Amino acid sequence: MSDPTASKTPRIMAIANQKGGVGKTTTAINLAAGLAELGAKILLVDLDPQGNASTGLGVEAQDRIKTTYDLLLDDAPLSEVIQATKFSTLFICPANADLSSADMELVSNEKRSFLLHDALRQPAMQDFGFDYILIDCPPSLSLLTLNAMVACHSVLVPLQSEFFALEGLSQLMLTIREVRQTANAGLRIEGVLLTMYDKRNNLSQLVETDARQNLGDLVFKTLIPRNVRVSEAPSYAMPVLAYDTTSKGSEAYRALAREIATRHGIALPQQETVV
Repeated sequence: MSDPTASKTPRIMAIANQKGGVGKTTTAINLAAGLAELGAKILLVDLDPQGNASTGLGVEAQDRIKTTYDLLLDDAPLSEVIQATKFSTLFICPANADLSSADMELVSNEKRSFLLHDALRQPAMQDFGFDYILIDCPPSLSLLTLNAMVACHSVLVPLQSEFFALEGLSQLMLTIREVRQTANAGLRIEGVLLTMYDKRNNLSQLVETDARQNLGDLVFKTLIPRNVRVSEAPSYAMPVLAYDTTSKGSEAYRALAREIATRHGIALPQQETVV
């Protein structure tokens, strides 16, 4: 890796799907942990009013003094919003229910689509030395999600391995195309990630075949399995990589982190633990 004390421009990736229950927040938390294990310094921006990514990384509700709401709507400096987690190279901008009113408050703001873009490009950002910024979007194509797409370099789309999985994806792709044409010309699709995959289930295999035939190389090679440890980990306020480091879910998210790092041509030294 480059000198950790040197300033750098982080790669910003939104994790988005307007459909709920597809493993979006789970992916945000565990991809962040997986990249941290590889030696990267990560900021996870919780842009979902439910605040599940914050809870999943052990940030208690009463400790969320400043949140992404303050970052977007009150021009709070990054230094007041970013919090350390239990993991040495993984940090978070937490969220809480205050963010649920953001869409209404943003409507009258002339820069309503660019607030997160500007917030993540404060001069202080380079001083933190982040390699990646991951944005956990709400399960809707709202102004918050639009802010994430304007702010990021790429969008990672989790897709549940179930019937009608590709339904609704066309609307998300259309939104990405519109943002590319109007506000963020460099925006691209990082990839589509098949989640909750059960190799014993013919339906999962059919969904994978369908996705690869329609989307080609946009579909990650890595498949995230349906795994009880992945489901249990959030109740212990930790990524599955820390909750059960040898589980199939942990192995899958490590593989995803390596696949993404390889795609970006980043040679990150693997570390033994994320803690």
